[in-house]
Amino acid sequence: MITPKISPKISPKISMDMKMAWRNVWRNPRRTWLTISAICFACMVLIFMLSFQFGSYETMINSSVKINTGHLQIQAKGYFDKKSMRRVIENPDQIKEVISGIDHVEAFTVRANTFSLVSSKYRTYGAMVVGIDPVHEAAVSTLKQLTRVGEFLPNTQEYGGADMVLIGSLLARNLKVGVGDELTILGQGKDGSVAAAILTVCGIYESGIDEFDRNTLHIPIKTFQSIYSMGDAVHEIIINVISLRDVSMVKAQIINSLKNIPQGEALVVMDWDELVPGLTQAIRIDLTMGIIFWFLLVVVVAFSILNTFLMAIFERTREFGVMMAIGTTPKRLVKLLLYESNFMTIVGVGLGIIIGCGITMVFQIYGIDMSGSSEILKQYGMSGRIYPRLSIITAFAGPVLVWLVTVGVALYPAMRIKGLRPIEAMTHI
Repeated sequence: MITPKISPKISPKISMDMKMAWRNVWRNPRRTWLTISAICFACMVLIFMLSFQFGSYETMINSSVKINTGHLQIQAKGYFDKKSMRRVIENPDQIKEVISGIDHVEAFTVRANTFSLVSSKYRTYGAMVVGIDPVHEAAVSTLKQLTRVGEFLPNTQEYGGADMVLIGSLLARNLKVGVGDELTILGQGKDGSVAAAILTVCGIYESGIDEFDRNTLHIPIKTFQSIYSMGDAVHEIIINVISLRDVSMVKAQIINSLKNIPQGEALVVMDWDELVPGLTQAIRIDLTMGIIFWFLLVVVVAFSILNTFLMAIFERTREFGVMMAIGTTPKRLVKLLLYESNFMTIVGVGLGIIIGCGITMVFQIYGIDMSGSSEILKQYGMSGRIYPRLSIITAFAGPVLVWLVTVGVALYPAMRIKGLRPIEAMTHI
């Protein structure tokens, strides 16, 4: 015997309520479209602003770290707090082998740093002398692209550029030097000896970050190690990863790998968040201001929804009285109004997501010209064009918030129906 399949049916009562709610939504098309437009606009703005902010943060972080710090750094313990000349990584080649075997590492290089007196024919200033690998530095930082006058440091092994120096634009201006002029460096070596050298300016860079351009100059790492009696030691190993999402994973892998080598216990791994705390604070402040703006926008939409439904209840009070008189329960009327609010919200949120994502994707391809804020952007090494970043979070976080708020706000006018009395409602003018 074959048992016939019974297909589930929608309750006629629920189906009728939905039909009535949908019909009621369009009883006043102008008011309905104004409400839907407000919801759509709020969702569209939230999607675009979230994508723009997250895109600007990513650009800001990548631009800033690629000028100087990198996504990750390996240092001797205590070096970050106190830049002591003697706190070094003794055998950097051993660390390089470890890093080479880790996935998602884009590039890495070594650096050495110390504070010295730098003199020209006219002036003397204190500056941070940085020893870099001319070949690998170009893959890790944007220093080569930032060289505006002259040339980047040549490879000392190939071109005999051991006596060359790359200097920041503001420091060059203060010292009154240009390409081809000589600088004298005077400092203290790692072993306590006097470190001195005469170097020739090969290029001048300009990052837009005044402190960096005013206080630093770069020389080849081999030259640095020779002048300051460093041997093969360095102070930092700079690492860039493929994506910001990979930073924490790569950091954990490096920490685990360092445990297996003798000098690993004396080293620490720091990410960009620890290396540039000011950048994180700037992002948090901007995000806080953004949250305040989003909150005000949602509040405006919430009042728009509240006003719409209060007016709807006021205009339809007699209708509700008649419906209650013929047996419609207040609970069903509340459900009817909630259906109406959900229909309008769903239409508005749906249109907002489609339009917001579409606009954001266009600007994600072509970018937004921010040349008017070039001075502010330069402080973070950013160009005059910012690209929003659309993601699942930015596409749905704002609309979900709008939907929750509008549905919640609609509860208040809907609940007022429970207090209606049929006779008073039918005689309402």
